[in-house]
Order: sequence, then structure tokens, then C-alpha cells
Amino acid sequence: MPIITQQELLPLSLTKSRAMGLDIGNKTIGVALSDQTWMIASAHSLIRRQNLSVDISALVKIIKEYNVSCIISGWPVNMNGTEGPQAQVVKKLIDTLLQHHDIPVFLWDERLSTVAVTRTLLEADMSRKRRSEVVDKMAATFILQGVLDLCRVHKG
Repeated sequence: MPIITQQELLPLSLTKSRAMGLDIGNKTIGVALSDQTWMIASAHSLIRRQNLSVDISALVKIIKEYNVSCIISGWPVNMNGTEGPQAQVVKKLIDTLLQHHDIPVFLWDERLSTVAVTRTLLEADMSRKRRSEVVDKMAATFILQGVLDLCRVHKG
């Protein structure tokens, strides 16, 4: 799986393209997009997983439509630093995507991202049903914003 390092990611943040954040789950893929200056991450969509072919087609469509130059994928790591069981799901989707579209992929430790987003939604007094509808795309936004902030620190 051709994954890029932080050093390889930084030059991409200087282009006038977008980064796409992904929170890959078994049932859904949360999608977020950066602005063209890589300052702000915004929730984009929630892809309901069907099969790899349909999932990849949906992602490639977004990549092309929004001039995405890089994918930031949440990387499911256990609290002790080992790869979580969900890592295989992420690897399979990323490997398949890379067979269909050549794009740099940066993996971001997503520990506690869903917990942080859920806490924020609870504080906003959002209903359980509504939280379940938005938590994955908000987690993708949280993941992407973390990387955008990292890039901004290293640019300045």
C-alpha cells in the first residue's frame, strides 16, 4: 500500500487542490473535504457501504469532482499503539482505491476521534438518531482538520 509520510504530505498542502478525509467503517464511509488552502475541513457526505466496486466509484467521483490531491484516512490504532481489527477493513478499501486511482494516501491515528465527535454532539444536545447519522462524516472532518492543523504548523 503506497502510503506517504508527513514530509511527503507537506508539499501537497501548498497546491491549490483539496484534501479528502475518510473515516472508513464497515457500514459507512464518512467523507470530509478541505478548502483549497488546506485551512478548513468540512463534512461532505456519508457513503453507505454496498460493495468495494460501488464504494470506490463513489470516492473516485468525489476525487475528480473536487480536484482532490491527497486522501487522509483515519487509521484505527488500539490504545497500546497496535493496529486495530478495523485496520484490515481500511487497508482493503485503500488498496482497492489505489488500484483504480493513483493518489497519495496519508494515514492519521484516529484514536478517540469518534469519542471526541460523539462528546461534541452530546454537548450540542443532538438526538441519538441524528448523532448516528452524522458521527462518521464528523469523524472524517475531525481527522482531516487534525492533519490540516499539522500542515499549517509546519508551513509557518
